[in-house]
Amino acid sequence: MPQVETSINLESSNQMAKLMRLATYASVTVAAILIVVKIGAWLATESVSLLSSLVDSLLDAGSSLINLFAIYHALQPADREHRFGHGKAEALAGLAQAAFIAGSGVFVMLEAIDRLFNPRAIDNGEFGIGVMVFAILLTSILVLFQAYVVRKTGSIAIQADSFHYRVDVLVNIAVIMSLILSSYGGFLVADPLFAGVIVIYMGFGSWKIAIKSLDDLMDREFPDEERIKIREIAMAHPKVHDIHDMRTRRSGRYSFIQIHLEMSRELTLVEAHQIADEVMYKVEEAFPSTEVLIHQDPEGVEERRDGL
Repeated sequence: MPQVETSINLESSNQMAKLMRLATYASVTVAAILIVVKIGAWLATESVSLLSSLVDSLLDAGSSLINLFAIYHALQPADREHRFGHGKAEALAGLAQAAFIAGSGVFVMLEAIDRLFNPRAIDNGEFGIGVMVFAILLTSILVLFQAYVVRKTGSIAIQADSFHYRVDVLVNIAVIMSLILSSYGGFLVADPLFAGVIVIYMGFGSWKIAIKSLDDLMDREFPDEERIKIREIAMAHPKVHDIHDMRTRRSGRYSFIQIHLEMSRELTLVEAHQIADEVMYKVEEAFPSTEVLIHQDPEGVEERRDGL
């Protein structure tokens, strides 16, 4: 039975790796297409809100390239120097994305402030609107695919990249509204005002990505409900009397769980090992792509505990 489970887990892991690679290729391709069309639209309209969308697409391209290399590295199997694998590369990519977002937000905000005090009419608004509609359609297709990949893999890097493109959809809608108000309504300050709103949203997104990446890098524990579930699985075994010193963490798409099981001191080493294996397989079944390490303790023996 364990050998069958191992084979299934390996096949599932290979499928997840393939999906993650496809998501990065799709992301880079979409970003490149959007950069080209938005450069043309910005040159034609000189809209600062469209410029913010162009900068965001440039950021997306850089982030997607970082993701491509980070995920390639993260998918490499564990080796002698990295016994826990290379999953942290995803979190590092997430931090890089957060930094790119924050930096580009500052640039766009400066442009928006200048345009607020020196408003200009928007030229070729129809062309700009057409480009934004195209961008929305193309980006929406990518976001749907990325959402599917995130559900299947739980990848932090793909999730962060997907957030970029979800923001892009909102940004492009805001740009269309800005172009309509500026070109047809004569409301010139709409352009820098919408750009300012976009920057605020970019700042919020960069903060969320940074926090999630730091949690992964700093080995933040699983949420309480997941730790409770692990305890319930272990305690469901009739020969497990208690558990302690549970430690959990994530590294990319992989998770690691360590627990101590308290069992009768009358058990043989072979029996204790068998019980630990049974608990391990149950936990791994509930938490896919997880490595579970179990230490067997005889009940009633005093030892150092972490108290957590």
